[in-house]
Amino acid sequence: ILDIYGFEMFEENSFEQFCINYANEKLQQQFNQHVFKLEQAEYMKEQIKWSFIDFTDNQPCIDLIEKKMGIIDLLDEQCRMNRGTDENWVQILYKELNDSPHFQKPKTGTDQFVIVHYADK
Repeated sequence: ILDIYGFEMFEENSFEQFCINYANEKLQQQFNQHVFKLEQAEYMKEQIKWSFIDFTDNQPCIDLIEKKMGIIDLLDEQCRMNRGTDENWVQILYKELNDSPHFQKPKTGTDQFVIVHYADK
């Protein structure tokens, strides 16, 4: 996940780092929304001559994390179970999110997952 202060790429991320990266993605999306989307819409509305600024939208990664039946929703569901485990949660992620182009099961290991971000994995 792209960190607002630069791309952080680790072999493994802890849950805490995942939450930090998620918060930074939300901040980046807020910036994108106001600086790119809303300003450009205003320029078009006012018919101001300008060059369109193309940018990569990080909303699909945010959706993967926070949508209904997304990463956080499925974690919450697993935490409510009497015998919920990390392993069960990851297996449910594999099953539920397998069709997403932004989610991958790693080639090795069954207790990890990969979020495919436009900047890297």
